[in-house]
Amino acid sequence: MLDSDLMAAAAAATGFMPADEGRALAEAAFAAPDGPILEVGSYLGKSTLYLAAAARARGTKVVTVDHHRGSEEHQPGWDYHDPELVDPAVGLIDTLPGLRATIAAAGAEDVVVTVVARAEDFARLWAAPLAFLFLDGSHTDESAQRDLASWAPHLAMGGVLAIHDVFPDPADGGQAPYRIYRKALDSGAYLELTGQGSLRLLRRRS
Repeated sequence: MLDSDLMAAAAAATGFMPADEGRALAEAAFAAPDGPILEVGSYLGKSTLYLAAAARARGTKVVTVDHHRGSEEHQPGWDYHDPELVDPAVGLIDTLPGLRATIAAAGAEDVVVTVVARAEDFARLWAAPLAFLFLDGSHTDESAQRDLASWAPHLAMGGVLAIHDVFPDPADGGQAPYRIYRKALDSGAYLELTGQGSLRLLRRRS
């Protein structure tokens, strides 16, 4: 059973994931095979807590990797820019303090391993087969394709690949996540599971 305290903390946390998609994410991570859970793209930790609710219930860890300088849409002049997240010492976005505060306030530091790095750099150092991989990093085509190429090979057979913000209709949102979802599905290496909203779930089968 999912950890109810962490589910409540996730629902209350700042972020962009709707509650129904968050619950679907947590349930999918809970149902995945044994092994670690890894998230690409932490922001302030909302989705991290949904994954932590599954990780605690399963007795495993969730590793969340992010460079914490913000995605393109978080930069000055873009719709999702928050000037309060700018570190005045360097003049750049820094979401790490917010993530740490979110995780600490929820009492999830025992199940969340926070890695500050570019996802593709960390992927070169990673060795353990993943039970669950959640891609929710930068939404440019270049970075989304790089995240898929860097991390999908680490997913264990039978493991689950989750991709957020998948919008088949360009009128509903950016297309980079949709294109990596299609690339994974069209490869024949994955079986699609039941998703929720813009969350797509694929099980690796080859």
